[in-house]
Amino acid sequence: MSWLIGTVIIGISAAIATTFDDNLYLTAFFGKVNHVLRPRHIIIGEFLGFTVLVLASLPGFLGGLIIPHTWIGLLGFLPIAIGINHLLRKEDNENTTQDVSINLKYTKPQRNKSLWATLRAPQTYRVSAVTLANGGNNIGIYVPLFANSTLPRLGVILLVCYLTVGFWCFLSYRLTRNPLMAPILARYGRKVFPLVLIGLGFSILIDSESYLLLPSLAMFSN
Repeated sequence: MSWLIGTVIIGISAAIATTFDDNLYLTAFFGKVNHVLRPRHIIIGEFLGFTVLVLASLPGFLGGLIIPHTWIGLLGFLPIAIGINHLLRKEDNENTTQDVSINLKYTKPQRNKSLWATLRAPQTYRVSAVTLANGGNNIGIYVPLFANSTLPRLGVILLVCYLTVGFWCFLSYRLTRNPLMAPILARYGRKVFPLVLIGLGFSILIDSESYLLLPSLAMFSN
């Protein structure tokens, strides 16, 4: 069971590090709920966009079935590089705002819309588009993580990630009733989670024993 506990910890680290910013734009969307944009559009749109990011990262898992894990583990440098890039990025987080433009026209409200109708609604795909645009770093992190995972570990990681996305949807909805909390989460979260990314990258390197290849690579480069 030790592998399960370790995998859950890695899954939580990866999920929070890659989806933390989601609660910012989700809060903006929930703040614009009206007769056209409903909470179900936002929730389903978020899960659809996240699923596309996961599917785009699954080739890393398939590659891990063919390429030795020690070499695949070298991809752990990707989340390390992303984390360092966030640390070095000079932004005034206190003055950074998340602008989500929806531009929806009023139409007569419809009751008891089916799940299929919600899936086909343009409002849903607007949310998905923002999720995809905001998830550029997700693929760079999920590919090495999936590639270094067995099928059971992959299942646990995906379960943790989807539960985390659901948690952000719930939290963002609650934040619309207390909007003063959003800037506080953004200010402190953006300082902490680059360190989580770096730690995740080192975890991949160590777990796959890819660090043993570094002396050979250094000699080869010379």
